[in-house]
Amino acid sequence: MANDAYQYEPVEKFGESLTTARPWNVSALAGVEQLNGRAAMVGFTAALLGEWLTGKGIVGQLGLGLAWLLNPSW
Repeated sequence: MANDAYQYEPVEKFGESLTTARPWNVSALAGVEQLNGRAAMVGFTAALLGEWLTGKGIVGQLGLGLAWLLNPSW
């Protein structure tokens, strides 16, 4: 015997949320997406700066970091 008073959202069919309008907070989602975009821009800029400073790509930079961690007298 299920008590519907504790059901937060109605049960939906598989894939239903992709085709129906959901009551999401659109302004909050816009803020989250803006923050995500800015974080991606900072990460991309850091990757470019690291490549410019070391002259190596991301795999080479990871190798340098690993070599530094494994050989602290370096």
